[in-house]
Amino acid sequence: MRLTPRTTASRTAPRASAVHCFLVAVVLAFTIGGMCVLAGGAAHADTAPVTPAATLDAVLANIRTWAMGILAGLATAFLTLGGVRYILGGGDPGEVEKAKTAFKTAGIGYGLAVLAPLVVTILGKIVGG
Repeated sequence: MRLTPRTTASRTAPRASAVHCFLVAVVLAFTIGGMCVLAGGAAHADTAPVTPAATLDAVLANIRTWAMGILAGLATAFLTLGGVRYILGGGDPGEVEKAKTAFKTAGIGYGLAVLAPLVVTILGKIVGG
């Protein structure tokens, strides 16, 4: 049985493919992020001074809005992380499992973001709002 050494091209081909996938994922993430920033720019154009909330209902509405935004943002980050890990894993079972865990975490985050209004409503009933 004759063993032949591996050529340099066969060793770098998977790495080049992984780098290409990573660059595509980064460009896609920056494109989506840029579109979100540009779309949200008009909503934040108001330069009026921040006034404190006048009622408990206004405070609870602010908490609801912030909680949903933070949870959805974190879930999106985990979804992106899972996608990048899955792409760059190249079929490695360990990386695929880590990607699946990130996907599950993102699903839990989105679920909590959907339930945030219910939790804030219950909180409002407890404190008498």
